[in-house]
Amino acid sequence: MSDKKQTHEVEVVARVRNIVGETPVWHPIEQRLYWVDTRAPSLNRLEADGAVTTWQMPANIGSFVFRRSGGIIGALKTGFHELDLAGGQHRLIVDPEPEKPENRLNDGRCDPRGRYWCGSRDPGNENPGGSLFRLDADLSCRRMDTGFIVSNGMAFSPDGQTMVFGDSRGDVMWRYTLDMDSGEISSREPFLETRNLPWRIDGATFDADGYYWCALIGYGAIGRFDPKGRLDRLVQVPVTHPTMCSFGGPDLDVLYVTSGTVFLQADSLEQEPLAGSLFAVHGLGVRGMPEPLFAA
Repeated sequence: MSDKKQTHEVEVVARVRNIVGETPVWHPIEQRLYWVDTRAPSLNRLEADGAVTTWQMPANIGSFVFRRSGGIIGALKTGFHELDLAGGQHRLIVDPEPEKPENRLNDGRCDPRGRYWCGSRDPGNENPGGSLFRLDADLSCRRMDTGFIVSNGMAFSPDGQTMVFGDSRGDVMWRYTLDMDSGEISSREPFLETRNLPWRIDGATFDADGYYWCALIGYGAIGRFDPKGRLDRLVQVPVTHPTMCSFGGPDLDVLYVTSGTVFLQADSLEQEPLAGSLFAVHGLGVRGMPEPLFAA
């Protein structure tokens, strides 16, 4: 691990009690940060004055993407939906697993060509009944891989040729080769394994230099890993259970971090007053990449 000293500051930007905060995404046009509380369930936006605007969702929401044409697509328990934040009339696009009504869509994001990749998970923490899906611009949906307990860690490398995606309860993040033209994935191999480590990997992102940043849930830190999967840097945060990290801000040099309260017992909740809050880490000396928009 690099011993290069970096000066950074962790700021509490929204002191909220999210049950499971996830998917912080910087809107490139609005210049605002959105994120979800998967269990509330809600979609939230951080306003310029620090206030939080909240939209209730009709079912658990695992992730979402912004569209090139405007609007938002959300991955809900009941499938991919067009989200109508103004009117609340959310339209189902497709339920990728109608045969598994207890499954729910979880972690996901767009690749550089604007295809929405999203994994599903079983409601428990033992059954590898989740799959990886790809929603294309024509709104067709394909199953791309399967056999996951809790789908997590989705991120695309700066050159678009590598996708990292895995199973936080299965203790492995996989590295795939992505064919950008066809959208096919191949050459799955282990990238990070967490069995017998004091953390699991939750939500993640790549920086512009090709390093993988991920929430180390249960360890109170964000980890940066080099392209070979070696831990390069630890950034401590003031909660035990960070859930996802993503770059934002006008210069994409702020690392936003969500967290949750669901992992804590009542006595631990009292000891962690910031659990569930949204944080911003400044001064890391790195930048992220603009979040791709869905292609339709």
